[in-house]
Amino acid sequence: MKALLAAAAAAIALAGPASALDLTDMNQSERSALREEIRAYLLDNPEVIMEAVAILEQRQNAQKAQSDAQMIATNAEALFEDDASWVGGNPEGDLTLVEFMDYRCGYCRKAAPEVNELIESDGNIRIIVKEFPILGDQSVIASRFAIAVLQLEGDEAYEKAHDTLIKFKGEIGRDALTRIAGDLGLEAAPILERMDSDAVTEVISRNHQLASRLQITGTPTFVMGDQMLRGYVPLDKMRQVAAQIRKDQ
Repeated sequence: MKALLAAAAAAIALAGPASALDLTDMNQSERSALREEIRAYLLDNPEVIMEAVAILEQRQNAQKAQSDAQMIATNAEALFEDDASWVGGNPEGDLTLVEFMDYRCGYCRKAAPEVNELIESDGNIRIIVKEFPILGDQSVIASRFAIAVLQLEGDEAYEKAHDTLIKFKGEIGRDALTRIAGDLGLEAAPILERMDSDAVTEVISRNHQLASRLQITGTPTFVMGDQMLRGYVPLDKMRQVAAQIRKDQ
């Protein structure tokens, strides 16, 4: 990059007197000479373009990470101290993982066993699940069912319902949910009635508002420490992120 700037300066010097080095005050001849010199240099050294792109990406990623960290800090209470969302893993863990998920999301389904493996194998991670249905009516129905189970039957029942719904491949309707409730040893009628309550609607609404403030538009999205991980993240990568966060703490 320094060589590119040197070439540009040389082109301007050739085109006119030293005073013409003011890049904001060039005539057409000087601009043409500069452009030709830069073009010739890039054709001879195309790797400079890739170097520039890499530096740009690094800067953009750093800016995005800084922005994410600020949004997480601003919304920390809603993220990490939400008494309306299910909390699993180690409640006293040194690291909290928040997942925004949708039961109809293929990548959420792909991530589910790896998230479970991360929590079980690590042993020191607290996980919070944010019901974030964005993929249509069946997504909303599934989330309403899961939230209703949590509100009426508690954490253990929710965890079983959550695991069942994330693996469920059929159409999600009242009949299917009645069968799921029965399979889980739960009474379906009060859960189905609760699904349409204001209490359940409020949870979903708050999660959507939080996601909007965090600029989350897709699932799964994970928040770990001061980092936001958008999309499916392989198990090894999640372990690396967790290790780095702990190292930086």
